[in-house]
Amino acid sequence: MNLLLPVKQAYAAMRANRIRSFLTMLGVIIGISSVIVILSAGEALKGFVYNEVNSFGNNIIQAEVKVPSTNQQSADNAAGMAMGITITTMKDSDAEAVRKLDNIDKVYSAVLGQGVASYRNENKIVTIYGVTPDFIEIDQARIDYGRFFTNEENRSQSQVVVLGSDLKKTLFGDDEALGKQIKIGNLKYEVIGVFKPRGSSLFFNMDDMVVMPLYTLQKKVMGIDHVMYFLATMKDISKDDLTKAQIEDLLRERHDISDPKKDDFAVTTQEEMQDMLNVILGGVQLLLIAIASISLIVGGVGIMNIMYVSVAERTFEIGLRKSVGATKSNILWQFLWESVFVTLLGGIVGIIIGIILTQLFSWLAKYLAIDFVFTIPLWAIALAVGFAVSVGLIFGIYPAKKAAELDPIEALRR
Repeated sequence: MNLLLPVKQAYAAMRANRIRSFLTMLGVIIGISSVIVILSAGEALKGFVYNEVNSFGNNIIQAEVKVPSTNQQSADNAAGMAMGITITTMKDSDAEAVRKLDNIDKVYSAVLGQGVASYRNENKIVTIYGVTPDFIEIDQARIDYGRFFTNEENRSQSQVVVLGSDLKKTLFGDDEALGKQIKIGNLKYEVIGVFKPRGSSLFFNMDDMVVMPLYTLQKKVMGIDHVMYFLATMKDISKDDLTKAQIEDLLRERHDISDPKKDDFAVTTQEEMQDMLNVILGGVQLLLIAIASISLIVGGVGIMNIMYVSVAERTFEIGLRKSVGATKSNILWQFLWESVFVTLLGGIVGIIIGIILTQLFSWLAKYLAIDFVFTIPLWAIALAVGFAVSVGLIFGIYPAKKAAELDPIEALRR
């Protein structure tokens, strides 16, 4: 019964000041619901990115350009690329040399560009993807009707394109697209195929892209001879480390690099890609949680202020209780229980609101055809409840201690 008494007193104090109690809980409610939604969104994003990476298969190895003397994941490399540093040393011939390695099955090179695609009165700014023919064997893209271009068409720089399903609808509507010509820049290109709908892949809308032979994009659109990256499949995934080392040695030899620190490329296996994503997504999630936690801290400060005001208002009550035998511990726990009760109730309400918001976001993602699966891990709920109780205890200690230390005679005089 002694254990229940402070709880009853805390509940009675909350009922006596409902509006004040609600305003006190509001910061906690917002903070907890934000944490729930953010953790759920973080899990959804992680699952989405992993599915996108794994959709290529687990036997993928990639080589991409990077700024020499920087780490692939470093801020220096990212800043250099963002500032317009262009690495032109990687060629399609590098990919062809890698193709001859024992453990390599297929390989394609790629370059991304941009242009305006037009047909009659329809115009659209599009991303142009220049690739070699093995792209269709490695990537998840599938032809709906028509065909993909051949190695001969790539070598001869043929003006042929394959359209994403959305772009086909934009330019041709319900009309037939095969055999017709679209204009990109000053040249015309024959439509030889249309992809099946695919949606977004790593935040690129694949249904709104133009895919053309690599050499055509290089020579006739962009005026370059280098590639951004090449992607290869391995015959035996257990030899991924050996294959990576062989590719690195081969590229250093071809690029005349003696010091590995000066590599102008980075070779990454599928396992390394996942480790990289773990670090990046984990950092993003922690940052978002930290931002959401600010509202919890603000709510905690509000609780401390309200409880301090409550102590001032109930000075006579405290003095009366102490005069009839209540100890410092009794008073301390009474006010601590009130603080914890407010934050715990706010935490429960915040969890319920967080679950509702997560479901709403999940339905919205499905409506927009975004492959985000929102789930709420149990540890997120446990974290939210623990955080709520901790906030109540931490920010309730000072006013509770202040109440417990009041002199009963002075308190009765007030």
